[in-house]
Amino acid sequence: MVLAPSPADIAAARAALAVADPALARPHAQMPPFEWRLRPGGFEGLFRMIVEQQVSVAAAASIWARVVVGLGEVTPQAVLALDIETLRGFGLSGQKARYGHEIARAQTEGLIDFDHLERLSDEEAIARLTAIKGVGKWTAETFLMFCEGRLDVFPGGDVALQEAIRWADQSDVRPNEKAAYARAEIWRPHRGVAAHLLWGWYGAVKRGEVVLETLTPAPQAGERSARGVRGQP
Repeated sequence: MVLAPSPADIAAARAALAVADPALARPHAQMPPFEWRLRPGGFEGLFRMIVEQQVSVAAAASIWARVVVGLGEVTPQAVLALDIETLRGFGLSGQKARYGHEIARAQTEGLIDFDHLERLSDEEAIARLTAIKGVGKWTAETFLMFCEGRLDVFPGGDVALQEAIRWADQSDVRPNEKAAYARAEIWRPHRGVAAHLLWGWYGAVKRGEVVLETLTPAPQAGERSARGVRGQP
């Protein structure tokens, strides 16, 4: 059974992060305590993450509700029993329907075992997940964070995290994915907590709850972000 870290564990990790990296002291001081938000895992959890990507929160909830009703039970067998056109009738794009088939086949053919994924290291689990067509690194990393409660996973390709790093470092340049991963090394073994903290801080700034000193706006990027999507603050 996947357990989320306790409030005390998160508080201790935040304090350790603020000491290890003074750049995180400001978001730590400005943000209230938060809980680690777990989502359902396994095949259903990964399929749902694919379904919900690149659409609004409201649209994602509506489409997923139709998928659940249409399948009856969200299992690999139920997905494979329906053709692509039928799955598209639930509101999925053709690409997402095909990716659903790919994930389902990976489970039924033994290419991945969601029931024992927790036995793998973070790196091994990411490699196993990204071997499935349609599952990119960002999806694998956020799945491990939100669905398995892994504490030291950091999705460096997340644009909101990159922007929050820019703010924390008071830089005019947003780090790219490679630079974000490198920047997060100092946060081990609490990189997942750092990500949650930075997501929350990013959201608070965007909502006007926290005011930053003036920085040069970074160019808009097309990368995805888990901030504010299906359970993130």
